[in-house]
Amino acid sequence: MRENSVSRRTFLKEAGGGAALSVAYATVARASEGSGQKARRRTLRLGGPIFTKSEDPAELAQAHRNLGYRAAYAPDVKLADKDRIRAIIKEFAARDVVIAEVGAWVNMMDPDSGKRAKNMAYVQERLALADELGARCCVDIAGSYDPKVWFGPNPKNISQTFIDATVENCRKLIDAVKPARTRFSIEMMPFNFPTGPDDYLKLIRAVDRKGFAVHLDVCNVMNSPERMYHNGAVIRECFRKLGRWIASCHAKDLKWEEYVQVCLREVIPGRGDIDYRAYLEGLANLPDDVPLMLEHLKTAEEYAEGRRYIEGVARSLGLSFGATA
Repeated sequence: MRENSVSRRTFLKEAGGGAALSVAYATVARASEGSGQKARRRTLRLGGPIFTKSEDPAELAQAHRNLGYRAAYAPDVKLADKDRIRAIIKEFAARDVVIAEVGAWVNMMDPDSGKRAKNMAYVQERLALADELGARCCVDIAGSYDPKVWFGPNPKNISQTFIDATVENCRKLIDAVKPARTRFSIEMMPFNFPTGPDDYLKLIRAVDRKGFAVHLDVCNVMNSPERMYHNGAVIRECFRKLGRWIASCHAKDLKWEEYVQVCLREVIPGRGDIDYRAYLEGLANLPDDVPLMLEHLKTAEEYAEGRRYIEGVARSLGLSFGATA
């Protein structure tokens, strides 16, 4: 089916210049709004870190429900500990808490070949754990060629060599684990491939595996003034182009820093400028109940503030997170 829209890149190429950019994003927004698809009244899934000092799966699962969460980051468990894995699955399912993701936050592109091999082995183990748990996804970033910071910027991080290596890494991991109950995903980054929805579409087509999915962090896509100023349209573009592959999402916010150069700072949801109406409407229109996971905050109080803000936006849209324990 053809998209009833004009792609941002095509429009800019034809129109040219910064003056056309606002029109381009407005075109994307109108195409999305005019498609006849409206946010359905439904229950979404929200999750985030908890601060409960317990190893008991039942207590951990209930702690999520006590906070209004119906999604969780994977509890600490080793792949070899089959009894604990079974207990986690049982207790979380009994309380309708899904395991949103198993994080595998290491550099699959480390310039040091020994570290790179070790990191790939770790990600493979984490993908296998996600499959055992039935998590929605295992997630990592593509990595970085920067020798000092594992996610750091490097000119080669958007090169064809980097892209080809990312495709090879994803295929190797999926082919080795053969996941049946989860999928592997790459998180977009502001300065490393993939940097936006069009990059991710290229990655999906190149990887060409059913076990590959999208992990969406909309803040990571806002890597220019144009995208940040029109972030609602960018968010809708992400859902329109990537929606059927999205397995899990991250929730945070971005605020402009008062600085002479472009500088965006992560803040508690509600204190920044990210369009959460567009974000939640996008989630509500997905075919699956994709989890939205709070992250990168410091205290339980900060998470509570972010949670209350997101819940308030949801209520304004006629949506909820099914928070009754």
